[in-house]
Order: sequence, then C-alpha cells, then structure tokens
Amino acid sequence: MNNTTKETLEHFSIDEFQDDLITWFEKEKRDLPWRKNKDPYKVWISEIMLQQTRVDTVIPYFNNFIEQFPTIDSLAEADEEKVLKAWEGLGYYSRARNLQAGVREVKESYNGIVPNTADEISKLKGVGPYTTGAILSIAYGVPEPAVDGNVMRVLSRILSIWDDIGKTKTRQQFEEIIREIISKENPSYFNQGLMELGALICIPSNPACLLCPVQKHCKAFAEGVQRELPVKSKKKQPKSVAMAAVVIEDSEGNVLIHKRPGKGLLANLWEFPNHETVTEYDVQKKHLQDYLQETYGLKVEIKEQFTSIQHVFSHLIWNIAVYKGKLVSEFEGQENLKLVSEKDITEYPFPVSHQKIYKEYKN
Repeated sequence: MNNTTKETLEHFSIDEFQDDLITWFEKEKRDLPWRKNKDPYKVWISEIMLQQTRVDTVIPYFNNFIEQFPTIDSLAEADEEKVLKAWEGLGYYSRARNLQAGVREVKESYNGIVPNTADEISKLKGVGPYTTGAILSIAYGVPEPAVDGNVMRVLSRILSIWDDIGKTKTRQQFEEIIREIISKENPSYFNQGLMELGALICIPSNPACLLCPVQKHCKAFAEGVQRELPVKSKKKQPKSVAMAAVVIEDSEGNVLIHKRPGKGLLANLWEFPNHETVTEYDVQKKHLQDYLQETYGLKVEIKEQFTSIQHVFSHLIWNIAVYKGKLVSEFEGQENLKLVSEKDITEYPFPVSHQKIYKEYKN
C-alpha cells in the first residue's frame, strides 16, 4: 500500500464498510438476467453491453443476444454481420467486433473456457482493466478491482477524494484503494454492491444520501460536499458536421444501400449513400449527384428533402439532410453497394441514424 492510499484509508473501517455494503446488496440487488448464474461468458457480454449504455436498454439486447449466441462456440462461429445486427441500436459497434474477436481467442487458445486469471483475461481483445475485474470477481470470486466511472464517483464521495477522475493516475489510485478494501470472502457482491450503489443511490446529480446504506462511512456527506464530487475535467465540445444522405429507389421500389469500410466509425454497418457537404440546399443536391457519379458511376435524380436527422457521437455531431432519389442509370451489383427490397432490408445492420432515415422514409 502506497502512502497516498494509506492516508486515504486512515480511520476508515474496512470491515464495517464491507458488511454494510454487502448486506444492502443482498437485500436490494436488482433482478437482472446476467445475475441468474455466474457464467463468465454471460458476465462478459453484459459488462461489454453495459459500457456507455443504461441497464434498462441493455436487458432486451442481452436476452436476444444470448438467445442467438448462447455459447462461446456459437458466437465465435457466427457471421459478423449477424452479430452486428443483434447489436443494432446499442451503438459503439467496435464493442461487438472486439467481443467476438475475444471470444474467438478463448475458443482457440483456452478450449472455449474463459480464463480465470487477470494476466490471461486482460490480453483478450476489447477486455480492459474494468472488464477483467468484473469477470474475475463476479464469475470466479477473485478479489480483483473493477473500477469504472460509477465506482469512482461512489468512492470519491465516501473517501473525499478530490483528484480528477478523468486522469489515468486517479483510476490507478482507486484500483489500489479497492485492492485494500475489497472483501476477500465475497468480492463478487462487494464489486456489484459498489456498482449498484452508484446506479441506484449515489447517482451523479442528486445522490439519495438519506437512503444510503454506507452513509455513516461517507466523508463527503459528513462535510456536505457530496454534490461537488467527483472532480472531472470537461470534455471538448463535439465537432458539428453537415451531411447529406439520399434514399435511392429503382423502378421496382428497391432501395440502394452502402456498406461502410471495415475500419473506423461504424465499421461494416450498412447505410444509405451519404456525403459530407455544406448547408445550402441546392449545393447539397449537386454534391450528392457528383459523389454518386464519381464514387459508384451512378446517375441519380435527387428529389425533395423529406427529413433532417441529427445524430450525436461523443466527439461528433452529424446534421443530416435526407433526400429522396430515383436511379436513372443501369445498376450492376458492387461488393459494398446493393439494391434491396423492403423485405430484405431488415436483414442488414444499420446505425441508429440510418434506421431513423428509413423509418421517416416509410412514413
């Protein structure tokens, strides 16, 4: 234990804190599908899905995903497009691709059994320190820290820590603290208890301190500064980009869809042809026509704009003007460009912004 951790934990009753937290969790824990058993594969999937996504949103996705890919082997052998389709709407699609890559590593290198050591798990694709700790503690009962934003918020208040939680060294400090205070007898309930406390009681803006099972241990509450913690540096404002997209029909009512590149933002998802542009209406239409001609050799009559879609990423805002279009030239199938029917389009994974485009188009 380094000196900073030693000073932070001075006069802190570790045994009492563990007991109060775990007793509360045993009584109040939510009935969530990934808590039915300690299957490390299901714990892994749930933790990846829960990154940057609310629990209520994840539940139906988790159930559907497990129904389609109930085992390590089934996910490892699945077609990527089918996996992305099952992930459609959750966002951050690199999580799904990395999950499948990691699962394939487990199948090939560990006989289909999720490893039970930090050294082995942390080497899997897409598995960082938090997911490593979550799998080890929840599925295998190994006292390994699982530190995410939720946990840092809770502990920054309980221990009155004023370091910026956006910095790597602060996360490492919390990991060091949890190694000292985690229950060695029940690390699963300890880590899940911290997570649950952050989700239900010790929430960001208005923590429910009067209902908190560990209130007597909380320095921030005693000092009346719980709403000022945690300290977190502000992110840069996302860049705003003007886009133009077009839903192109042929004479039989099929629509044209395009597959994004295999790397980068929304990799391998399907979308309607689109292009970064300016905001002027007439220029947008000309840009689209030129883009379709130069990129795909297609002649398209761009018709009226029928909707606008805004989609916000963590670093980027797309403001998409969406047009209807009519295919004028003959179309020869291309690898990343297809004409699909209304029935078949449901088989392809689309990002949320383009799901919204199609919904508006059909209305």
